Amino acid sequence: MKINNRGDDLFHNRLFSYLQKNLPVSIEKITPIRNQVFYIKAKEMEFILKGFPTYSRLKQQEDFLSSLRHIGFTNTYSFYSLAKPSPLYFENIFYMCLEYINPSEVSFTYKNSEDRLDGLKILKHFHSVTDQLADQFQFDIPFFKQFEKWNERAAIFLNYLPNIKYFVQKEIIDELLVWADWSLKGIQEEANYFQSSNNVILHGDVAHHNFLRTKNGEIFIIDFDLISIGNPHSDYLQYANRILPFLNWSYKELEEYEILQPYLLDKGFLYGLAYPTDIFREWNRAMRDKTYFQKGKIEQLLSLTAGQFKERQEFGQLLKEKVEKRNWS
Repeated sequence: MKINNRGDDLFHNRLFSYLQKNLPVSIEKITPIRNQVFYIKAKEMEFILKGFPTYSRLKQQEDFLSSLRHIGFTNTYSFYSLAKPSPLYFENIFYMCLEYINPSEVSFTYKNSEDRLDGLKILKHFHSVTDQLADQFQFDIPFFKQFEKWNERAAIFLNYLPNIKYFVQKEIIDELLVWADWSLKGIQEEANYFQSSNNVILHGDVAHHNFLRTKNGEIFIIDFDLISIGNPHSDYLQYANRILPFLNWSYKELEEYEILQPYLLDKGFLYGLAYPTDIFREWNRAMRDKTYFQKGKIEQLLSLTAGQFKERQEFGQLLKEKVEKRNWS
């Protein structure tokens, strides 16, 4: 057996022994990918081992993946039923085995314009099929609440503000809070837009690492831990926020994405684009995990907050002008 030297080797040895005992394959290598997610190389096959805190969470994922396949969505991994009996249960965590997808040598990245476009296309395809599943999973998957989520994120950021002020100048913080307040008030005013009945299953975490270009060039979408039920625009808001730094916060370039064009005609969507969700998210995480002490992390945070501040400021002002000047009747 080979175990990459990351994390607790003793834990990995115990996991190796457990898998050898409970799976009908010969384990050769265990490689940690992230917390409770492992690449497993067996003599007979390769697969991903993923952990869940409860059986209900695992079962939700298993049912959802099966339903995706059943309605014809194949651009993601399959669930492998290897364990007998199922599921695997090791050190208070439930594990499921997932198909290993052979990746392209070049990773998917939002720096690449082709990847940005292809990611949007597969997200649209995902929404177009999961509108058939929203009713089926309405009692198993939570409904997404845009205002509540972002209002809570702003409250956490404000709670950490005494510490954040040591790193970020007051003028930048004040303006971020102004834009957050304007955005949240607008989302409240456009409550009907954010609560419309055009429901699908939202992916909920459209970070670049949850898209995968396969060896044959297809785009797959992975990791459904944050799925919820809601309107597609919530995923597109997050996607726009993820790619805008690579567009230098250019509204004109954002308009060039055909899939986003209809949403840019909605006042509620424009309000949502103004919310500094990425800045709040990353500072909240760094403060919670105390990673802001790390040199590389604080440099990343400052680059995110101040690096494109002028461009973000102009982008926010343009959004405000569009909301105020456009005829919405």
